[in-house]
Amino acid sequence: MSRWIVLAIPVSGVSEMDRDARTIAEFDGSAEEAEAALVEAAHTYEHTLWKVNRREIFECSSRSCFLRIHGRVATYGFLIQLAERVHDTAASTSKTPS
Repeated sequence: MSRWIVLAIPVSGVSEMDRDARTIAEFDGSAEEAEAALVEAAHTYEHTLWKVNRREIFECSSRSCFLRIHGRVATYGFLIQLAERVHDTAASTSKTPS
């Protein structure tokens, strides 16, 4: 089983202080489970909005989509991206016998 994260990367509408990508999910699972988690995140992610008036989801690929959230006074855009861990230095170090 692979390790996955779902990222929300601000594209438009957010302040300069809030431009960092956020990890909104992290889990172990199959590619199919990861793609389902991506869809779930796109349907539920609200950033910092109190109330979402409208949500538009545009599929870019099976591992990414563009999310446009319309709030009361502003519209925000996010790239919702699925990423699979392909390397981890902690996992690749081997213990030497004492």
